[in-house]
Amino acid sequence: MVRFIHTADWQVGKPYLQVKDDQKRFKLKQERLNVIDRIKDVVISAKSQFVVVAGDLFDSPTPSLSTVTEVLEKIGSLKVQVIVIPGNHDHGALGTIWHSDNFKKYKNQIAPNLLLSLEKKPIEIQDAVILPCPLLRKKESSDPTYWIRTLDWKAISSTKPRIILAHGGVQNFKGHDYIFKNNDQPSSRDVINLKELPENEVDYIALGDWHNGKQVGNKAWYSGTPEADRFNQGEGEQRGQVLQVDVKRRGKPNIQYMPTGRLQWHNICFHFKNDKDIEILEQKIQDITEGHISRDLLRLEISGVLSLKGHVKYEALKADLENKLIRLRVKGECYQSPKPDELEQLTKSAENPLIAQVAYQLQDRLKNIENKNSEEASITRIALCELYRFSMKA
Repeated sequence: MVRFIHTADWQVGKPYLQVKDDQKRFKLKQERLNVIDRIKDVVISAKSQFVVVAGDLFDSPTPSLSTVTEVLEKIGSLKVQVIVIPGNHDHGALGTIWHSDNFKKYKNQIAPNLLLSLEKKPIEIQDAVILPCPLLRKKESSDPTYWIRTLDWKAISSTKPRIILAHGGVQNFKGHDYIFKNNDQPSSRDVINLKELPENEVDYIALGDWHNGKQVGNKAWYSGTPEADRFNQGEGEQRGQVLQVDVKRRGKPNIQYMPTGRLQWHNICFHFKNDKDIEILEQKIQDITEGHISRDLLRLEISGVLSLKGHVKYEALKADLENKLIRLRVKGECYQSPKPDELEQLTKSAENPLIAQVAYQLQDRLKNIENKNSEEASITRIALCELYRFSMKA
């Protein structure tokens, strides 16, 4: 029985351009390095014999040398052999980091335990036979595992477990990502046909590209990312981990999820019925973040109606969350519906006759808008809310 760690999609150097704050963006980028230390902890505690990285070690085929040397230092500290193939993000075409003299020099100096495969041919290590399927360009027109179908199995060890290492989508599986407007992602590239692989000749298929942990065949698994990098994608997902794999030749692999992630990405859908719901939402966010500072990212999808005073409190809550979270992403809209006493306070303000006059005109306009959900109605409500906010300060 052989034990190893299956991981993929580290994407070190990912820029996180959607996060505008420099310090928060730095924390996100730094965690993609820090997680390698947590992988090391798993390797040590599990007494794993080697590690396979199924593509996308880097987010780009041309990462900076400072990024490369930091990664190599951490890989070198793992002490066990680390077998890596390029994926679609860090593909192995000529001119990429993998072919540079600096990479070769620093790999030998800092991480001699890193075994990079740029060729589709068997690699026999002490404990297993690795069948690598590196991507040598961003998009492969053919199945990257095609070469394995014609392999002379008698030419490789018949006693060591055989592990396919590949990166790409698989037939009959397609996930979705919230960055797209509908539930379908663009068609997968580098599609792997698992049914065409000789299942009796291989013992485990280590896949990369899909960022959640998932079993997609009798012996085929996606490890997911060791540190989550996006908002969750539905029930039953597995994110922020590596896979501990126990396997032997002609045996069924045993898989365990080993948590390595630190950052938490949350989704909340919330409908406001009245102003009291603001406190309910605030408590819900407090419960899932556990009061952490700069450790959580929240995707908040909202709907419903609040009074002008309630909307002011809601905006204050959002501002507070912007300060405490690494990222707050708000989708949807919470409509502002002035209460009668709020309108009366605005339209009959003796201390602020100009405010009263403008409020009266906005109220009259809102009454005459037929479609209360139109853009014009929304802008009018926003104007009333800002006027209310201004009157409160005054």
